[in-house]
Amino acid sequence: MLDLQKNGIHVAESYFIEAGTKTTLATLHTQLNWQETVLKPCVSGAGRHTYRLSTENIAEHEAIFTELIANESMMLQPFQHHIVTQGELSLIIFNGEYSHAVLKQAKVGDFRVQDDFGGTVKPYTPTETEIAFALNATKACPELPIYARVDIFTDNTNQLAVSELELIEPELWFRNDTNAAKILAKHISKRLK
Repeated sequence: MLDLQKNGIHVAESYFIEAGTKTTLATLHTQLNWQETVLKPCVSGAGRHTYRLSTENIAEHEAIFTELIANESMMLQPFQHHIVTQGELSLIIFNGEYSHAVLKQAKVGDFRVQDDFGGTVKPYTPTETEIAFALNATKACPELPIYARVDIFTDNTNQLAVSELELIEPELWFRNDTNAAKILAKHISKRLK
């Protein structure tokens, strides 16, 4: 697994729970001293089995957690309040160059930004700081990826953080930038020469 933090890239605080671990959500929250969290599979897509937990609803999620952890690794993260208020950015990087970006926002009353759950996506013009942060995340890879989607947000301490570095079949939001596919094709052609 790529450790972005070793390369100076701030990443969302996460606690990984290996498949087959015998524990409970209540125990984990007590051990970590976390009050409000998000539970999700380590390998997932489109918000599958992503749950917002708090002391009020942990008990009702214990059964699904027991079922999930028996078969797949999970992660627990402190709930990030700015994702609800500001959204999450996806910056698309081709061969170490910024291409385009989108802002993903959750629908009112939810925290998941995926459109499967009513979230919205719109074109976004990132700041130079946001672009540099995303570029540095891709440069931390052992080999520069030909394409990457760097999902970032402002965390609870008001720092930019990587939520996901998508390198395997990510949604690259081509529909939000008509030239992006041509730019990617140009980079692939360069790599093949």
